[in-house]
Amino acid sequence: MSHDSRTALRVCPLCEATCGLTLTIEGTAVTGARGDREDVFSKGFICPKGASFGGLDADPDRLRTPLVRTDGVLREATWDEAFDAIAARIPALVREHGKQAVGVFLGNPNVHTMAGGLYPPLLLSTLGTRNVFTASTLDQMPKHVSSGLLFGDAHAIPVPDLDRTAHLLLIGANPLESNGSLCTAPDFPGKLKALRKRGGTLTVIDPRRTRTARLADRHAAIRPGTDALLLAALTQVLVEEKLADPGALADHIEGYDELAEAVADFTPEAVAGACDLDADTIRAIARELAAAPAAAVYGRIGSCTVEHGTLASWLVDVLNVLTGNLDRPGGALFPLSATARAPRAAAPGKGFDLGRWSSRVSGHPEAKGELPVAALAEEIETPGQDRIRALIVIAGNPVLSAPDGDRLDRALADGLDFMVSVDPYLNETARHADVVLPPPPPSRSAHFDFAFNSFAVRNQVRYSRPAVPLEEGGMDESEILARLVLAVGGNHGAPPEAVDDLVITTTLAKAGLPESLAGELTGDTGAERRLDLMLRLGPYDLTLDRLLAHPHGIDLGPLEPRLPEVLRTRSGRIELFPAPIAADLPRLRAALGARFAGLVLVGRRHLRSNNSWMHNVASLRGGSNVCTLQIHPDDAARIGLAEGDTARITAAGGEVEAPAEITDSVRAGVVSLPHGWGHSRPGTRMSVAGSEPGVNVNQLLDGTLLDPLSGTSVLNAVPVSVTPSAAAASLAPTR
Repeated sequence: MSHDSRTALRVCPLCEATCGLTLTIEGTAVTGARGDREDVFSKGFICPKGASFGGLDADPDRLRTPLVRTDGVLREATWDEAFDAIAARIPALVREHGKQAVGVFLGNPNVHTMAGGLYPPLLLSTLGTRNVFTASTLDQMPKHVSSGLLFGDAHAIPVPDLDRTAHLLLIGANPLESNGSLCTAPDFPGKLKALRKRGGTLTVIDPRRTRTARLADRHAAIRPGTDALLLAALTQVLVEEKLADPGALADHIEGYDELAEAVADFTPEAVAGACDLDADTIRAIARELAAAPAAAVYGRIGSCTVEHGTLASWLVDVLNVLTGNLDRPGGALFPLSATARAPRAAAPGKGFDLGRWSSRVSGHPEAKGELPVAALAEEIETPGQDRIRALIVIAGNPVLSAPDGDRLDRALADGLDFMVSVDPYLNETARHADVVLPPPPPSRSAHFDFAFNSFAVRNQVRYSRPAVPLEEGGMDESEILARLVLAVGGNHGAPPEAVDDLVITTTLAKAGLPESLAGELTGDTGAERRLDLMLRLGPYDLTLDRLLAHPHGIDLGPLEPRLPEVLRTRSGRIELFPAPIAADLPRLRAALGARFAGLVLVGRRHLRSNNSWMHNVASLRGGSNVCTLQIHPDDAARIGLAEGDTARITAAGGEVEAPAEITDSVRAGVVSLPHGWGHSRPGTRMSVAGSEPGVNVNQLLDGTLLDPLSGTSVLNAVPVSVTPSAAAASLAPTR
């Protein structure tokens, strides 16, 4: 280390594991990143993304100044010019066309930044629009909906107690590549290996023999899209064989008899054909789960982004309840983050409702205040009252992440009067914006994990102040979003700290506390003062000053049982068989006799990638992190594909071509393309990503397939046809 080098601690913002980093800094450049061995949560673990922190931070393609469209061309502008343009256009559009004329899309990286956790809710309340779209209907909304229906709170999501469980059943999850999702766990691989070492059992349900599956005691290569059928059969076995034993939960559940009757038809023999699993194997999985001294069932994106995603998510927790493993150590528990509301006395709540309003064009019901991303293009294109005329995109790239990106691309180009993008890159979506507001690199930003601490497998709290000061002319992300709130709300020119002051005053009033307490809050920024207030009002009696005095974090202990306090259902109990679930079950029952012909497509993710926003870091590219079509040798031979041949993949939304990667890690009848690729559109400024663009797997989807309860796009188990690229046009998919 040179004499002018220094180190700084930072929580990694690049995936859900939230590992602690020690950055090496020379001047204002991050020249190295290693795991922080003293971090109370990650204890030194680091993955390739964290190790690449400096490369991402200094990416020359990152935007450093705002862009404003003038005479059809985006040019560099001052911050004042950028916010002047927003203030001149959006309030005027609202006055002329109403609140619904403005749509908002919030992308995945919002939950990876402190500002993204604090300000978008204020933006939505200021606009008052119902045209709200987020990445949740591309990945996790089924879990929110099922939790809302079961527990009355869409954010009450139990996580597996990885450090204490004796049996872990993973379905549609590959945490050795994803580092976990809706389950914040640094060193997930190490935790799975520790489970095996202490004599525990790992069962993995996945059509691919992933790195996670290779660790398993049992790997069941299920037919994609049939997760809910398998989970229903596991439930049926527990009921039929009298293995269900909710234990301490018995006094807190209702609907067991109705549930037992509803799953009676889903026997292992009935689902075996559709799942392509042996009935004896299904019974063995259920019996092993019931016999374990402590067990947890955990499902993720592979079981969410399918036709029955909400039913699968519901059945995951039904199994946790029926085995007595919900809300007990070693099972699945509800985390309690440092900024959560302090626990209240158990009592009935307001419950959770679906479909409080619907989308204008296709009538898609809302879920958790959001409409399906698949409906965004038609809401822009289709004339009429409440058409989306202005769009604000914060940290999102739906042209690549949503189905039928070509259609959305055209809608953004031709259908909007005005568009704002808050993004560090001019990506496939941001290139259409009239104003682009770039947040600073992560080294120059404060960091607190509002979202991920609510899914952490151990209660803890950590905070990172900026490791490097802002560049001259730069603007903090919190100030960017606060000014955006003011500009769209008709308060352009007001000081940005007024936004934070209003939140603090309102929060104190709702808590029944005197406004004078605002003067006791510490912090150098409005965002820090808000964090201080949330910590003070939270369950652990913390303050910002105390957190700053513990730079490696504060360990708040293992997860503890929280029922019935966590329940917000109208009954005050776990409602095992809610009406919307009952109404959707006939659709699943109709799939019992399904037999599939042809190929189905599933996605995949790489450890050195995170959706579409990390493909511009050179150190993370190459190796196995490539855009190939994985196909089983038997299928490749039948089709006439050799290793490296260009394969043409065709589905309802169109066709793409990708090199064939022949491997038995994917089961016969299934092909796999990674998501987040397709960086070939003109007008972007992502040189590394554009040099090897890959193809957009979501262009194979036409957006019509949704899980009806959650509005989540069906991104997995999609029927496709595959041919050599030189062959005649492929036939339509069959099933």
